[in-house]
Amino acid sequence: MIGKIIAGSSFAGTVGYVVKKQSRILAAEGVTPPNVREMVQDFKDQTLLNPRLRNAVGHISLSFSSKDAPCMTDALMTQIAQEYMQKMNITNTQYLLVRHLDQPHPHCHLVYNRVGNNGQTILDKNIKIRNAKVCRALTEKYELQLAPGKESVRRERLREPDKTKYEIYDAIKTYLPNCGNWNYLELRLKERGISMRYKYCGSTNQKQGVLFSKNGFEFSGSKIDRQFSYSKLNRHFTQTQQQTHYRATLAKGFHAAIGNYRSAYTALFGNMGGGGNKGQTDAGSINFGGNIGALTLPPNDSSVGLSAAQLQRKPGESPEEYIARITALLNTVAEAMAIAAMERKRRLRERKPKMKL
Repeated sequence: MIGKIIAGSSFAGTVGYVVKKQSRILAAEGVTPPNVREMVQDFKDQTLLNPRLRNAVGHISLSFSSKDAPCMTDALMTQIAQEYMQKMNITNTQYLLVRHLDQPHPHCHLVYNRVGNNGQTILDKNIKIRNAKVCRALTEKYELQLAPGKESVRRERLREPDKTKYEIYDAIKTYLPNCGNWNYLELRLKERGISMRYKYCGSTNQKQGVLFSKNGFEFSGSKIDRQFSYSKLNRHFTQTQQQTHYRATLAKGFHAAIGNYRSAYTALFGNMGGGGNKGQTDAGSINFGGNIGALTLPPNDSSVGLSAAQLQRKPGESPEEYIARITALLNTVAEAMAIAAMERKRRLRERKPKMKL
């Protein structure tokens, strides 16, 4: 279940939109269905109780997943919507609840008067935050599925400015995973005819917002999608750059560990691929591919143990965790082989007969 707060400037336009051919009125309070003109007049009459309130139109759409369609009867939808109103403190006022039938997923529109029956104001402070919490609570209570997101919106049905807004959304969604900074994102968006500019804090150079424009329409990043606000996009780029740096550091350490391993192996057993010393059993090798290639393992009867199984990636292990573990393992084995090689040299020196003077 998802609730969308919709801006409305007049009851005539809002009621006229929600009451259409493919719709069904579920509930009403303080207005007289089904005549649109009469309902609009009912809403307008009540606004006279509080003429200082500039915008008295309240409009919220409640959407449900298409998976909930078989059980989403008119009665259940009405019950959920009325409970939603209670939790949102939309009470003691006029309202109209209309179910739309033009989409595969069930949804309804709630139109209400922000001027209450006693002239009080139905507050909309923090309405988006409250809406998200209430929708989540009702989704859990009624064991509903999550409603379809932006990817499920039928683009061919959109009109301006939503049509352009979704074009920008789709472009950012496509390019963002492969963009490591603001400049690269801006270049890629230009390929789709989308311009980008920043909002600054006062007369300073401190950026505090980002705007995207196309076809003569301009939207802030957060209006396109909350994940595309300046702060969230900037955090994405920062994390991407940190991850890139971390991966580069991991790769450098891994290649150094490979070099250390090969040097220590050669010092202890001779050149790799030579089958080890006489009498020893070859434990095989493991191929890392790329510019690293095969890595010969210590012989089975060596005091230094390392198996192909230890070098395999574990289930659930991320690439970064795998590289870090293998790097530490190779460095440990290389150190053990270097110590063994020095010990062997020491023993050889001790076996040499001393020259008599």
